Amino acid sequence: MRRERGRRPKKRVCTFCVDKVKWVDYKEANRLRRFITERGKILPRRITGNCARHQRQLTLSIKRARNLALLPFTVE
Repeated sequence: MRRERGRRPKKRVCTFCVDKVKWVDYKEANRLRRFITERGKILPRRITGNCARHQRQLTLSIKRARNLALLPFTVE
């Protein structure tokens, strides 16, 4: 997406703040899948638009879900 002169791209909002989520739960695998790539990497804040607090919680929850085999580490 090209940025024209004098125009900024739309600011993304944190989906967890919009839904008023207090804590990101590792058991919600379907929700966490949106924040990892098809290769299994965690998407950064600047791509997802999450706030810093929820991004830290998200990272921790994804790692916990991977250890419990709810999410894959990599793709075959």
